[in-house]
Amino acid sequence: MTRYQHLANLLAQRIEQGLYRSGERLPSVRALSQEHGVSISTIQQAYQILENLQLIIPQPRSGYFVSSRRAQPPVPAMTRPVQRPVEVTQWDEVMMLLDARADKEMISFGGGSPDLTQPSLKPLWREMSRIAQHNPGEMLSYDVLEGRLELREQIARLMLDGGTTVAANEIVITNGCHGALSLALLSVCQPGDIVAVESPSFHGTMQMLRGFNIKAIEIPTDPQTGISIEALELALEQWPIKAVILVPNCNNPLGFIMPEARKRQVLALAQRHDIVIVEDDIYGELAAVYPRPRTIHSFDIDGRVLLCSSFTKTVAPGLRVGWIVPGRYYDRVMHMKYAAGGFNVPGTQMAVAAFIRDGHYHRHVRRMRQIYQLNMERYTCWVRQYFPTEICVTRPQGSFLLWVELPEQVDMVCVSKQLCQLKIQAAAGSLFSASGKYRNCLRINVALPPNERNREALKKMGEAIHIAMEE
Repeated sequence: MTRYQHLANLLAQRIEQGLYRSGERLPSVRALSQEHGVSISTIQQAYQILENLQLIIPQPRSGYFVSSRRAQPPVPAMTRPVQRPVEVTQWDEVMMLLDARADKEMISFGGGSPDLTQPSLKPLWREMSRIAQHNPGEMLSYDVLEGRLELREQIARLMLDGGTTVAANEIVITNGCHGALSLALLSVCQPGDIVAVESPSFHGTMQMLRGFNIKAIEIPTDPQTGISIEALELALEQWPIKAVILVPNCNNPLGFIMPEARKRQVLALAQRHDIVIVEDDIYGELAAVYPRPRTIHSFDIDGRVLLCSSFTKTVAPGLRVGWIVPGRYYDRVMHMKYAAGGFNVPGTQMAVAAFIRDGHYHRHVRRMRQIYQLNMERYTCWVRQYFPTEICVTRPQGSFLLWVELPEQVDMVCVSKQLCQLKIQAAAGSLFSASGKYRNCLRINVALPPNERNREALKKMGEAIHIAMEE
């Protein structure tokens, strides 16, 4: 992150914390230049970012003042899904979301792709080119079933930041996090089993359950602290639940980080009822806090937590490099991987291993955390400006996904179809529910650069929502 971006982020935090109040005059450009030891042009660039975010307004010959902004929308309340096992639906809507990727003119607020335009990715592309030139035989050969050793060693080092200590031979490389989750479910569940999920929950995981003929029971989830331990315990007492799938760090789609105490509670509950926890940590590295939050797996002592993750969100989805730490289910996972023809591509593994080993991965992730925080500020500001005043908006603690709850009369499934005609893609909230709840909600990807084209698209989305409210 450049100096002016870092300074803009610092000043934005001070404004959000109330250190600079609404209508208050900010320090002069010269005063800030002296305070932070940077040039006047750096301060001016930082103030320009804050002005674009509508956090401050300039007044000729008077300086910059904190904007009188609309009040922050409230956070959505605890979700209240029907607590009974159901067969997952919404496949047709998910296919529409996936099909839109083929349309290069589509502005995809509904997808979950990270920002791939940053220069900090250039070392990875260079490494892939070098491998193709100098190791073509190794690049095109069969991989070992568990994945490249050098990559597993690097992943084991990365996992230390999340509190997890594992050896390289305890890790299995997979085809992205989706592949890791699939192996986890195939290893611990049978068709007809019941799995507990957060509500709302990632649509890809839901459709996985549908494909494996596994029923889902949606558990009430707090947008700030995560799954309700009390509701999960009640469900475990009523139903023969085999496993629970959780995204405790930078949850998709709600953005929360589950407090450590609650992570320990859910693990204790799993131990008491002898069920498996499938932990999806794909967004954990993008947490805004430092050090990054611990995984539930880091507290596990009996191998019942299957930890799944990948470089899809932190680096690039096209790498298709993920991993699973299967604990007591290692042999079963290896068998399922072989049965599914799950050998991995050696070239991308080799490139990612070098990207981490040479220090480029950490630099890239640090940069992306800061960029996504600024993007989140800007998109949240635009949502407040263009959407109805009756909305509720999450306060994500990392990553790049924003969840918006609209008035009950808004049907985002219908609005999304209208927006597609304008080449704007939105992810209706019903995609994230086994039973099609949350039709008045949507998820927004703020990894899209907050440029004028995307601002105008979000404005059109807001206009469509206003029209839907009036109908």
